[in-house]
Amino acid sequence: MSDTDIVSSLADLKNLTAAPIAPAAGAPSAAADDAAPEAPFVPSAPPMPLRDREVDAFGRSYATGRRKDAVARVWIKPGSGKITVNGRDQEVYFARPTLRLVINQPFDVADRSGAYDVICTVKGGGLSGQAGAVKHGIAQALTKFEPVLRGAVKAAGFLTRDPRVVERKKYGKAKARKSFQFSKR
Repeated sequence: MSDTDIVSSLADLKNLTAAPIAPAAGAPSAAADDAAPEAPFVPSAPPMPLRDREVDAFGRSYATGRRKDAVARVWIKPGSGKITVNGRDQEVYFARPTLRLVINQPFDVADRSGAYDVICTVKGGGLSGQAGAVKHGIAQALTKFEPVLRGAVKAAGFLTRDPRVVERKKYGKAKARKSFQFSKR
């Protein structure tokens, strides 16, 4: 079959694909391809991060973290590991050890404990939501400062914003779903 033949059925298509294709004039043959030496395998460098490093003029990375109703604005820079929340030290602002543990989780996962200073402002919600917002912001800022750490921090689930929020109150209900006491008579 030639290029001008019309394919009218599947049998014609089968015959067309089964026919060997002749090489064009001047094109190298298959035997010439087999004789060509293969290029030696050269191991490549470690994979480059997919994202660029985002650092401001002061050498800081910025990110916003959110949890429940709390919003945290977080700046990180290389330092001694001091964490300042709303102008106060983390031990003063988050008095409960569990909240301080939550804040330091991204650094522990990335093996960067004590390597960065954190300055953040947080507002809205309660202390638990604020600690979650600061954790989310630290994780985001850490991946912007060192994009190589993104895989480890993402695998731990710290880059995902926790979407659970308090359900709103509905009319005719005592709370979001609780009904008033029912009376038969």
